[in-house]
Amino acid sequence: MAENDQAAAGTENQNQPQFALQRIYLKDLSFESPNSPAVFQEQWKPQVNLDLNTSHSKLNDEGQYEVVLSLTVTAKMGEKVAYLVEIQQAGVFAIKNVEGQQLGHMLGAYCPNILFPYAREAIDGVVNKGSFPSLMLAPVNFDAIYAQALKRKQEEAAGQAKEEQTH
Repeated sequence: MAENDQAAAGTENQNQPQFALQRIYLKDLSFESPNSPAVFQEQWKPQVNLDLNTSHSKLNDEGQYEVVLSLTVTAKMGEKVAYLVEIQQAGVFAIKNVEGQQLGHMLGAYCPNILFPYAREAIDGVVNKGSFPSLMLAPVNFDAIYAQALKRKQEEAAGQAKEEQTH
């Protein structure tokens, strides 16, 4: 009887959601300082703009996914670009027994949340190597960004459905 209980427990564990970080890596990094050294002569009061995006792709049937967090940081002094940093911080994640909206949330919010500190550190390092003051990006709420994207997709789908009904 104990063997049957162990076998049943083993089957139950196989169906439990599983998540594992397998690798974090820098996929792409670009730094430009087109107005150096003239920009160093000015008082440092930049306007900093951050654009971010996430993407993911399934690598195989064993539940491995690549998630890529893309960030573009632009620091301007008036109309002049002081520096521009573009980075793609990526990770390979093993995700099993998770489907639908829960999988979408993991790939669109949870995994980027793990990747962000690595991207932030890489950006700060390259900005310092460009002889600029440290840039520590504020934390990002990927859950809110994911929820907004999901809502926008639902609204677009509803709009398309209405358009198709009218034709």
